Amino acid sequence: MQNWWRQGMMGGAKAHYDGVVEFSQTNFTEDHKNITVPVLVMHGDDDQIVPYADSAPLPARLVRNGTLKTYPGFPHGMPTTQAETINADLLTFLQS
Repeated sequence: MQNWWRQGMMGGAKAHYDGVVEFSQTNFTEDHKNITVPVLVMHGDDDQIVPYADSAPLPARLVRNGTLKTYPGFPHGMPTTQAETINADLLTFLQS
């Protein structure tokens, strides 16, 4: 909780608001279709901030070289709470 608070305090209220508006109201479909480099989409299926079903599967399908890695039970803050797992999977992807 302290880390979440710290992250929130690092940005301005307007910037946070505008960010939420952009990722919740902007359609990035065509942008995703134009990405040709390998992409690893990592998402926890217990994310209470960005629901898994509404966010992770589609971009992984739209990019040309997309890989979806789903983490059962992982939350929105999984890079912090599950850093060991996330970092190991990122390293494996980067080395492949």
